Amino acid sequence: MWVRVKDRDIKRIGVVARIFGPAIFEASKLKVLFLGVEEDKHPAKLPRTYTLTHSDITAKLTLAISQTINRAQLQGWYNRLQRDEVVAEWKKVKGKMSLHVHCHISGGHFLLDLIAKLRYYIFCKELPVVLKAVVHGDGNLFSKHPELEDALVWVYFHSNLPQFNRVECWGRLKDDDQGAHKTVEASGEGLAEWSTVKEEGPKSHWGRPMPCQTDCDCCFPPSSLIPWPHDFEEDNIQQNMQHDTPQSSSLHVN
Repeated sequence: MWVRVKDRDIKRIGVVARIFGPAIFEASKLKVLFLGVEEDKHPAKLPRTYTLTHSDITAKLTLAISQTINRAQLQGWYNRLQRDEVVAEWKKVKGKMSLHVHCHISGGHFLLDLIAKLRYYIFCKELPVVLKAVVHGDGNLFSKHPELEDALVWVYFHSNLPQFNRVECWGRLKDDDQGAHKTVEASGEGLAEWSTVKEEGPKSHWGRPMPCQTDCDCCFPPSSLIPWPHDFEEDNIQQNMQHDTPQSSSLHVN
C-alpha cells in the first residue's frame, strides 16, 4: 500500500530528527577562515578566538579563527534573531591552557525566552560537533601543539533565566564524550527524557580557572576577548555543579 506524504510533513519530520537525533560532524560541510592569525601560533603567545555559525539552508558551518570575535559573521537580521552562534577563546590561566566556549540561550527578545529550555538542550547536544569542528578546522595548530587537546573545556551558557545562566566543565578537549550528555533518539518525548538525565549529577570535580589579580606572566590574555557579560560568581559555579543555580545576567552583543 502506498501512502502519500505531504512536503510539509517531510519537512516537519526532518526538523524533529535534526533536533532530537544524534549530532554528527561532517568535515565536508565546514568552511574555515583564518583572519589575521598564524595557523600554528600557540594561543599562549597570541590571542586566538573562534566564531562558529551555521546555515539552516545549506547545513554548512563557517568557522572563523582570529584574534578577536569576527563580528562581521554575526551581522544581519537572521543571525540577530536566531542567536545560534558559538564563540570561544583560548586562555592561559596560571600557566595552564583552557578553552572557553560561550553560547547565548535567552535574553534580547522574548522569542528566545519562550524556548530557552529547548535552546539549552540543542546547544548541549551540538557542542561536541562544535568542538570537533574547532579541532579539525584548526588542525595545523593541534598538529604542532598536540598538548592543547588535553586542555579543559569550559562552557558558558548565557541567559536571563537563572536556571540556564551557568558555567559547566565539559572535560578535556580530546575526550569523545564531552559533557557526558545522553544521546536522545528522535521522538516527541526526547526533551523531557533529556531533562531528567540532565539532573543526574555534576559535570566534573574541576574548579573554573581564575586568573591572577595582579600583573603576571602566567595568565594570557589579561582580559577576555569575548564581548559578553562575565558575571558568573565562582561560588555559584561550584554550587551549580551540585544542582544549585547562579545569579542571572543579561546578554548583549555590541
